[in-house]
Amino acid sequence: MALAGASYAALRDGFAWNIPERFNIAAAVCDRHLGGRRTALIHEDARGHAVAWTFEAVHDAACRLANVLAAHGVKRGDRVGILLPQGPEALVAHCAVYRMGAVALPLFLLFGPEALEYRLGDIGAVAVLTNAPGTEKIADLREALPALRLVVSTDGASDGVAGWATLLQAASSEHRLVDTEADDPAMIIYTSGTTGNPKGALHAHRVLLGHMPGVEMPHDLFPQPGDRFWTPADWAWAGGLLDVLLPSLFHGVPVVAKRMAKFDPDEAFALMARHQVRNAFMPPTALKMMRQVVDPARHGFAMRSIGSGGERLGDEVLEWGRATFGLTINEFYGQTEANLLVANCASLMPTKPGSMGRAVPGHTVAVLGPDGREVPHGTAGMIAARGPDPVFFLRYWNNPEATAEKIRDGWLLTGDTGHRDEEGYFWFHARDDDVISSGSYRIGPGEIEECLMKHPAVAMVAVVGVPDALRGEVVKAFIVPREGVAPDATLEAEIQAYVKTRLSAHEYPRKIAFRTSLPMTVTGKIRRRDLREEG
Repeated sequence: MALAGASYAALRDGFAWNIPERFNIAAAVCDRHLGGRRTALIHEDARGHAVAWTFEAVHDAACRLANVLAAHGVKRGDRVGILLPQGPEALVAHCAVYRMGAVALPLFLLFGPEALEYRLGDIGAVAVLTNAPGTEKIADLREALPALRLVVSTDGASDGVAGWATLLQAASSEHRLVDTEADDPAMIIYTSGTTGNPKGALHAHRVLLGHMPGVEMPHDLFPQPGDRFWTPADWAWAGGLLDVLLPSLFHGVPVVAKRMAKFDPDEAFALMARHQVRNAFMPPTALKMMRQVVDPARHGFAMRSIGSGGERLGDEVLEWGRATFGLTINEFYGQTEANLLVANCASLMPTKPGSMGRAVPGHTVAVLGPDGREVPHGTAGMIAARGPDPVFFLRYWNNPEATAEKIRDGWLLTGDTGHRDEEGYFWFHARDDDVISSGSYRIGPGEIEECLMKHPAVAMVAVVGVPDALRGEVVKAFIVPREGVAPDATLEAEIQAYVKTRLSAHEYPRKIAFRTSLPMTVTGKIRRRDLREEG
């Protein structure tokens, strides 16, 4: 199933899915690598102290934890919350849940009580594996979560909370992995909620196999000898868990783990150098912050591949990436329900600035019109993927209506608009609800944002449509200036003229608001809905 070839056409034509009837994620990312005492994880704590975990150590702890959970009544199909930072405990927790046939619910550490109550209550979680900050948040929720019987903390026991180390030390390290089918449920990942309440996407064990070509392609035929992976993205999200942690371990490639309470762009360069990281998934927001670091080469990093997705990077960031890392950052595209569908691979095919790339081998991706049929090349429409596909989610948890809306006539509808050119490259326009209707024009914010990012005074930008009595909507740009730039009326007029002369008179931002930051989802995507509501 691994990608191999000297061109994109060779990758595509030589690829075939090999999804076994029976498959378990824990066996694939841990058990099959036992025997060589190889490193699975390199964990650096807040003090900078690093410890390497072998696959044997992960397996031993996961077996013990699976026995602990079973002893407390957790059974196959039960849902278990994992509220832990990047680190060995989070990996052990995932492996334990998968190997016993239960269903993992990755949870973001920065979630507040309402977000936790919503998710844990929606799925009827019976156990939560967390740390001291997590137990504090959950303490006041216990009465509202009647299904929740067990809370285990890696920071030790407290009132109503069991201690991780004590339980694992007393448990047996012998555990028989449950024989799961590839289509059996393995995890629930909630959408980031950019367009309404988050929905729980239920994924099967096969989702890991479905991700593999979409990881291998944008990381220039990953893995290669000496590869080592890192991401600042939290493992609670598909980007961290399914784009980095599990696929890397599937190939036996070590993963570097460190929880950053707040992303530090200079420390990101230092960390990659310190641990000889060669491969990274970097969200666009992180790259745009790293672009402002002065003389990053002083750290001495040596990267082989960088992938990015979630927001359009633009020419400026791509050129900075080439100058800084000596490589082309490969953009890719997907979403929680069906990830890594489209990607670039600069080592095998030309990249086109602004394009998300071509369909990843194994996936059928098209652009559909309102009638559900494919539209001609160059025509805008809804980006969709054809099933069956091993990367597709099974369904939304407790939401059959949303599931029926998402998958129609065998097509998974992404909710994103775009077009495909004659060479098969896809171009993202906008979320369907992000398109700006101004006068007789339909304007996508991406092109305007990319243009604005080239202005020397702009550090970050988001473009939305706001109500206008004459035109229905007009373009408004929310801009974070570069450090040392004082925003004023002169800069506002300069920026408007900049867009007028480079794009079109109908696309320039008639309104500009300068901000010190932009509202983001927890996965680093701009919350344009919040900006539209601000007006």
